Amino acid sequence: MFKKKIFRQQQLKFMVLNLLAFTIIFAIFGVIIFSQVQNTLYSKTDEELLSFKNKISDHPAVKSPMPNKGLDPNGPPNGRQKNPNPRIMVVKWSEDGQILNKDEIGTLLYENYLYDYQLDKTNIDQVTMTQIHDLYDFRYILIEDTNEGDEIAYTQLMINVDPEQLILNNFGKLIIICSAIFIVLSISASYLLSKKMMKPIIHSWNKQAEFVENASHELRTPLTIIQNKLELLLTSPQEKIASKFENIALSLAETRRLSKLTSDLLTLARADSSETQLVKQMIHVDSFVQNVCVPYSEIAESQDKHFWLNLSSDFQIEADEVRLHQLLVILLDNALKYTSENDSIGVKMYSEENRIVLEVSDTGIGIKEENHKQIFERFYREDKARTRESGGVGLGLSIAQWIVEQHKGTIKVIPNPSKGTTFKIKLPK
Repeated sequence: MFKKKIFRQQQLKFMVLNLLAFTIIFAIFGVIIFSQVQNTLYSKTDEELLSFKNKISDHPAVKSPMPNKGLDPNGPPNGRQKNPNPRIMVVKWSEDGQILNKDEIGTLLYENYLYDYQLDKTNIDQVTMTQIHDLYDFRYILIEDTNEGDEIAYTQLMINVDPEQLILNNFGKLIIICSAIFIVLSISASYLLSKKMMKPIIHSWNKQAEFVENASHELRTPLTIIQNKLELLLTSPQEKIASKFENIALSLAETRRLSKLTSDLLTLARADSSETQLVKQMIHVDSFVQNVCVPYSEIAESQDKHFWLNLSSDFQIEADEVRLHQLLVILLDNALKYTSENDSIGVKMYSEENRIVLEVSDTGIGIKEENHKQIFERFYREDKARTRESGGVGLGLSIAQWIVEQHKGTIKVIPNPSKGTTFKIKLPK
């Protein structure tokens, strides 16, 4: 229950973070798009206002955006002068804020738009947005008149932008609606992503819990045996060592098994934390394997087992000699454990696709095909009772896989056609 609560809290955090990230991205995207559309819509009107302002500054006699006489408006582009936009309205103001050119503007325009319009002198020579009667949108530029021979203090160029503003308002509504839809979709996407992000965490948690549980169990067993045997020895302190030889031997065996288990656990812990660094050097493969196999050949012979070598890869590889030796020991130990009298154990070396291939095979009890993917998991044992009797705890093949992967190689198990198992390792030359 506590574990599920932690997982739910962590998933909720991931979901909130993903949703926040999506929301910020969509908000920034919407603002950028809206700004670009706004600038695009108003760029033409602003350009026309500034162009007409320059025309007035260069030719003060120009009073309104009327076509130039004497030029053919239908002529070629080079033969006519660009005329101002007819939507531009010129308003001339006195110093006290009175409109001086009501007749030029027209009675209809003045009475409908400008009869109560107040002059704003804050933005001179800048294109500014304004709204008249809270209905009509204009962009304008205010020019200060420097001619002292008349009453005109300011000239205001105004252009109606209601169509542009309508497009912008509709686009803004569309952005808001799309953003709302995207946020709803983001909630679903955030939930799915948080669930997906939790999978490796839950897997690691379960693996860690399983690892701790198995390690505790494997450590507790030899410790319990050693404790019981020592307590039994204390009950008869006057006895001689010879009479208690069996108890002492069993305690020593469990101590050795405990020492090997802690050493394997330490190796895997350092591997997980990337503390273990390989010390690579050039190794002649055939001679190295042959030297490692010599004692195992003698052990196999003493157990009435056949041990054979087939070394035909006269190559050198760059590898960690200690770890490679550990790899071979793990595989050969397993082969000896799970074979009986008259079974055979063999090591084969050859080259394949620019790689060195090492095969350790035996004709023992073999591994069920459905368990091939699990045998490299920590503490996995196909037959727990038999493995415990032989002293194994299911960590050797995990260490073997780590050693191979550190050498950028691959390891897999291949079932023999008749019986037994073959471990196939590929290492780069």
